[in-house]
Amino acid sequence: RPPAYGVLPRPCRALVLLNPQSGAGRALEDFQAVVQPMLAEADIATTVFVTERPHHAHEKVRDEDLSQWDTLVVMAGDGLLYEVVNGLMERPDWEDALKKPLCILPGGSGNALAASINHYAGNDHVAKKKLLTNCTFILCKGLHTQMDLVSLSTASGKRLFSFLGFGWGFISDVDIDSEKYRRLGNARFTLGTLQCLAKLRVYQGRLSYLPAAPEQDTPPAPRDPPADSLLVPLGQPVPPHWTVVPEEEFVSVYAIYQSHLGTNLLMAPAARLHDGCIHLFYLKAGISRVALLKIFLAMARGTHLDLNCPHLRYVPVRAFRLEPRAAAGIMTVDGEALACEPVQGQIHGRLCPRGRQSLPPTQEPPPPPKQ
Repeated sequence: RPPAYGVLPRPCRALVLLNPQSGAGRALEDFQAVVQPMLAEADIATTVFVTERPHHAHEKVRDEDLSQWDTLVVMAGDGLLYEVVNGLMERPDWEDALKKPLCILPGGSGNALAASINHYAGNDHVAKKKLLTNCTFILCKGLHTQMDLVSLSTASGKRLFSFLGFGWGFISDVDIDSEKYRRLGNARFTLGTLQCLAKLRVYQGRLSYLPAAPEQDTPPAPRDPPADSLLVPLGQPVPPHWTVVPEEEFVSVYAIYQSHLGTNLLMAPAARLHDGCIHLFYLKAGISRVALLKIFLAMARGTHLDLNCPHLRYVPVRAFRLEPRAAAGIMTVDGEALACEPVQGQIHGRLCPRGRQSLPPTQEPPPPPKQ
């Protein structure tokens, strides 16, 4: 097993990929005011690359000689890190490129991974400038560890790599429908939730999964390229040892691999960076608007499963498949919209080195499914 931690060198050279349009549009200003002085004090020299269009960061890390930097820092929302991860995975030397520690500094609306790492580090729940300060401080300390990635395959032939989560239905509707309110920052999700509650939809499809074994800690992924050894082609039935969910009408399906869905949404309290687990949640049709609102209010404290809502199911899995009956509803991966089509995914353990982590090395196994 690889060591629990690596340490960034000193002096350290960091490439900062920054999206000035992220969230409320303050990422560059916050970087200059909050982050840069702390990094200078910690002997971390920065080269700042400001993105000018979608996929700009993807192309930069895919094509750039990265040997001149010791770490890659993303100052934006989760969407820019999604671009960076997939750009790195398209490189011929992807395995070496992924050895370079990645760092996320919150500059977007949701900031789910930054909130998750703040949680893993044992810090109190904070948001906005305090979360940015905490995450910058962890970067300054220089510890990094590994992170699971999930590979997603679609019926149209796409293969994507995801660090946060895949969704369909209500949660994804809120995420994408609230884009027009991004200048409100995290408050956009509150407004989006209320709007989507008013027009609550039901989606039809088949959900299947491979349950996680107790105390499962996935070994390092096979190399060149990482093969989806748990999956069969989408045109074939799932293997007989998989579970097929009997219900086929859903309000929402969400597969998350970090603790937080957003700064104020502790969706999977048991999640860790490399627990070898996808935390699969699904909401069955028939839930009332009031019950759904209660779940999201409780999720702010991570107590939504304690409500014992009969429409909410949670199960830790290693792989899943979702087959919509029609191309209805929005699908998202790490907060970015996908065309609605059959998709499946599996965990790849410890595939990605991860900056800014200061957990104890012990890892608790995920709890058994809560029905």
